[in-house]
Amino acid sequence: MKPYQNKEALEQAYGLAKEVYANIGVNTDKAIKAALNVPVSVNCWQGDDVTGFEGSQGLSGGGILATGNYPGRARNGEELRADAEFAFSLIPGKKRFNLHMLYAETEGKKIGRDELEPEHFQKWMTWSKKKKIPLDLNPSFFSHPLAENGTLSSADPKIRQFWIRHTIASRRIASAFGTNQGSPSVNDIWLPDGSKDLPADRHSPRLRLREALDESLAVPLDPKTVTDAVECKLFGIGSEAYVVGSYDFYLGYAAKNQVKLCLDMGHFHPTELISDKISAVLLFTPGLLIHFSRGIRWDSDHVCLYSDELREVCREIFRQNAPDRIDLALDFFDASINRIAAWTIGARSLRKGILDALLEPTKLLVEAEKAGKNHERLALMEELKTFPFATVWDKLCLEAGVPVGTDWLAPIGDYEKNTLSKRT
Repeated sequence: MKPYQNKEALEQAYGLAKEVYANIGVNTDKAIKAALNVPVSVNCWQGDDVTGFEGSQGLSGGGILATGNYPGRARNGEELRADAEFAFSLIPGKKRFNLHMLYAETEGKKIGRDELEPEHFQKWMTWSKKKKIPLDLNPSFFSHPLAENGTLSSADPKIRQFWIRHTIASRRIASAFGTNQGSPSVNDIWLPDGSKDLPADRHSPRLRLREALDESLAVPLDPKTVTDAVECKLFGIGSEAYVVGSYDFYLGYAAKNQVKLCLDMGHFHPTELISDKISAVLLFTPGLLIHFSRGIRWDSDHVCLYSDELREVCREIFRQNAPDRIDLALDFFDASINRIAAWTIGARSLRKGILDALLEPTKLLVEAEKAGKNHERLALMEELKTFPFATVWDKLCLEAGVPVGTDWLAPIGDYEKNTLSKRT
């Protein structure tokens, strides 16, 4: 594939685009700089289909499913880190890396998830510090024998205590990440507990979950090293009728206990938009964690795209002046396509959304709204759709030193040929 555009032509086109945006009071140079400075947490599990390093042959249970068998998935920590580094070279802007507890590296020793310590993530922390890529973490409540009949909401106190210990271990390890990297690590709690068919008792599991979360979060940790979040879901495979950790449950829990609420774009009804929830939830919680994903008819965790809703979510973040209160992360896993391409498509799409939001003349829109000129507000929103955004995006990529346009496809093809194809 031929190079998308030479630098001279790009700079000339950008000069014209810059003038167009300046006419509505938007400084594109500042927007590019700000967009590159927003951290995006890239999900490690796209690189190996959420398999982890416990010896499992694949994802199981938990109401989630990785489909496809594209060759070349990462089989160990070294390969996963190498793949991530290569993907990072194609993705502009600040990046973080998001781990699950099942990515502990225990040197072949069988260690229970409730017994994991920071030392089992030492390779990750060494890599993080060397590459200046901060780490985030998630406890792993799936692909485990004790996850078959509930975890933190289980009616069996022994099972429940196991997962409480696991959650505490995850928080402590995340705190170690934060100390190592000099910034808080986001520890996101999601669990698959629910019912395939209609339950007779919806109350008891939620009561047990509330108590288990209270016990897990009661362990004091330095907030400068770890940020706790709780993640809701509408349904999953095997929990179609009832999910213990619903949106209403976690909204109440987050507001009462002042932890961040995680909103996943794929965890709601296809016609329900999370962009409208942001301004409401921020009134009552310390902040949000947003997972950028894409559901198709159900929570199928497709690679996120530069969609209308992704753009609207990003706009709301900046309209609320809340980028410092909202953590942005990717959450998808597609085993049917090149996994590094999936990372790249998703992360670049989110960065486009961030740039789009920063190019919005929000002040003009608000002024028109306050003056009762809603026709003017609507007209401006509509005209912005055909502004030369693509040229500003190309300039952002050039400034970040990553491939412009489709130029990133060729390096991925070479990496697949020279590295991924040799994995069996």
